Amino acid sequence: MDRGTLPLAVALLLASCSLSPTSLAETVHCDLQPVGPERGEVTYTTSQVSKGCVAQAPNAILEVHVLFLEFPTGPSQLELTLQASKQNGTWPREVLLVLSVNSSVFLHLQALGIPLHLAYNSSLVTFQEPPGVNTTELPSFPKTQILEWAAERGPITSAAELNDPQSILLRLGQAQGSLSFCMLEASQDMGRTLEWRPRTPALVRGCHLEGVAGHKEAHILRVLPGHSAGPRTVTVKVELSCAPGDLDAVLILQGPPYVSWLIDANHNMQIWTTGEYSFKIFPEKNIRGFKLPDTPQGLLGEARMLNASIVASFVELPLASIVSLHASSCGGRLQTSPAPIQTTPPKDTCSPELLMSLIQTKCADDAMTLVLKKELVAHLKCTITGLTFWDPSCEAEDRGDKFVLRSAYSSCGMQVSASMISNEAVVNILSSSSPQRKKVHCLNMDSLSFQLGLYLSPHFLQASNTIEPGQQSFVQVRVSPSVSEFLLQLDSCHLDLGPEGGTVELIQGRAAKGNCVSLLSPSPEGDPRFSFLLHFYTVPIPKTGTLSCTVALRPKTGSQDQEVHRTVFMRLNIISPDLSGCTSKGLVLPAVLGITFGAFLIGALLTAALWYIYSHTPWHSPGPPRSPSRRD
Repeated sequence: MDRGTLPLAVALLLASCSLSPTSLAETVHCDLQPVGPERGEVTYTTSQVSKGCVAQAPNAILEVHVLFLEFPTGPSQLELTLQASKQNGTWPREVLLVLSVNSSVFLHLQALGIPLHLAYNSSLVTFQEPPGVNTTELPSFPKTQILEWAAERGPITSAAELNDPQSILLRLGQAQGSLSFCMLEASQDMGRTLEWRPRTPALVRGCHLEGVAGHKEAHILRVLPGHSAGPRTVTVKVELSCAPGDLDAVLILQGPPYVSWLIDANHNMQIWTTGEYSFKIFPEKNIRGFKLPDTPQGLLGEARMLNASIVASFVELPLASIVSLHASSCGGRLQTSPAPIQTTPPKDTCSPELLMSLIQTKCADDAMTLVLKKELVAHLKCTITGLTFWDPSCEAEDRGDKFVLRSAYSSCGMQVSASMISNEAVVNILSSSSPQRKKVHCLNMDSLSFQLGLYLSPHFLQASNTIEPGQQSFVQVRVSPSVSEFLLQLDSCHLDLGPEGGTVELIQGRAAKGNCVSLLSPSPEGDPRFSFLLHFYTVPIPKTGTLSCTVALRPKTGSQDQEVHRTVFMRLNIISPDLSGCTSKGLVLPAVLGITFGAFLIGALLTAALWYIYSHTPWHSPGPPRSPSRRD
């Protein structure tokens, strides 16, 4: 062959090689069918939501997030984690999380060190362990009204609708949206603000590639484009249960051009990706990928071109941050399920911890009542053989859809103290050789006393019933005797100044109202505290006022069945400031009004004087010159 024709021949050979995958993709025969869960399972974490929004509210005192969660019929379990970064060693601001669910949920909440206020429906949400946060009962509103209810407490930073989530990660202070107002829109990307993992694994399909011999298998992952097109790294975890010598596989990863891949695999395999990829053991070393077809048929053609005889898993996913593939095919015979049913196998064993958390305690008419719903027990696959108090002779009644255990405070081994009636719930289940026990309590309200105190310094040493405009006042609410099993929380406070001054809202929904009110750290005994600064912009200044606060005693177990609400108030005297107008805080209102009136009066007098001078000063218009007069 002539040397001059050699480059042309090489070019034609390369062109034919680059065109061959396309031709194969067009003629490939591979009937994709659902794969049984024992052969392959794919789970993923994504920031894509069916409806959502992210907005910026940098100057807001309260960071508000709203979650609308849809679950299938029957109780579900949810893991909800809140993360925040500290600024100068402290959290930047308080957080209100509104949690709206459509069915019963066992919630595992993690919000360590975050000043969180949680609004939820206590009849549907059950905590697996004490939440340790402030809680508020969420009204039964439709979605639009829930958003309005949340917006009344502060500008909404994010809102999202999720369908059957298994876990949610909410990052605080991460909102980077361009919107200043959060309005739900379809098919949104929440970015770093929210990531979640669906409970149902992704649909995994597989097939045999006709006309290819051998046992090489292909795992194909296709990530669909998201709402936003910013750079994104998808972590792909591949776990194949095969002996090292038994595996001959290729991993094909296809996604939008802005997606790169970080691969964490427990076996060596051939890698075929779009964009760039790197391995977890060498994350700084990026390897350039290839241009791959963006259709299922084209990707099957790529697998055949790479001599794969079996597509062990073919998965299409929304834009995700983490994808986990677990498979056990290893070149063996492909097994498919008869129908694309996507379910998570229920646990076969009963969870005693969850079971005990479902017991509801009610206290009324000098009696303690325990209720356990059978529907929830059945969902946990538990078989109950007995429910009693500490005294085994006090047994629960079977009332059709629930077990009910009731006793007066004077029987069944009740322990009565100055502020508490205590007992123990004992549950026998078939799967455990020893009974499960849980402490249950009722408050003795006749012995509890609530006090509201006003103080003049942050040391809370000198009580007072007098406030002065322009000076800071400090408030503390106490309950005596103290109840260690319950948490005292401040729900709302306002100052009634009568018809002259109206009502000043200080605290609403456990959040401070305005810049002149600050929620303080509780006392060493757990008593809630806050401070406020009172200003008057009208005269006359009221001489008295009434400070009213609504407090709640909530059990630390997270159950709201035993919540106790009380309103406490105290009369306050209001001292008018010194009319000289000089105080350590500056000029007060009467002094300002006096100076203003004096300045106005002086200005008016000066204007009148100038007008008098002007009106009494003769003015002569110019005329023709007069001839000098002649004397007689």
